[in-house]
Amino acid sequence: MTADTPPKAPADRVLDAAMLHVPFDGWSETTLRAAIADSGVDAALARSLFPRGGVDLALAYHRRGDAALREALAAEDLSALRYRDRIARAVRLRLELVEDKEAVRRGTTLFALPHHAADGARAIWQTSDTIWTALGDTSRDINWYTKRATLSAVYSATVLFWLGDDSLGHQATWEFLDRRIEGVMQIEKAKAAMRTNPIAKAVLAGPMKLMEKIRKPDVPEDLPGRMADRFR
Repeated sequence: MTADTPPKAPADRVLDAAMLHVPFDGWSETTLRAAIADSGVDAALARSLFPRGGVDLALAYHRRGDAALREALAAEDLSALRYRDRIARAVRLRLELVEDKEAVRRGTTLFALPHHAADGARAIWQTSDTIWTALGDTSRDINWYTKRATLSAVYSATVLFWLGDDSLGHQATWEFLDRRIEGVMQIEKAKAAMRTNPIAKAVLAGPMKLMEKIRKPDVPEDLPGRMADRFR
């Protein structure tokens, strides 16, 4: 670190130190204790930043990956690609930015536990939201939810395949990803056909009227939790 480089935030220092221990002890209390000792961050401060121990460390690691993806997508020109190819590129880039595959494997195992499943689902949703937002999604109705739900399913399946993929350059994973996206496109084509079918339109008129009332959630920026995130 040079004189012009600002010091890292305490949370980043703890997370950096944790990365050496995750392959051996997972995202655990043992890892957090070792990371606190190695980082030199005050124990009370570190505990306040990661109050649930290993799971909060794992979530911080996931958020770091999403932040790196936002930067990478902002630097890429995807305008020449079809929309489906932009999505595929974003998912692929998210995985290519991973420096330690074992850290993701350990996180996947952690979030497979019933009491952490909601945290894992939320993290995947946030990745999907990161991708759609970076690609310029402006939907504010039910499509905001369906786009992220569909991409969450594609992304989570691709991660699981990628974890077990030992093909050269993870080529098998990218082919798997293309097949998953193609499957989604077929579903979208079927939905479009139903919208133009008179009988289907009549049957779905009531549910569609209700779904028109669904709107994207608007979260105020000044909520206490949002403010705290700025200091992480």
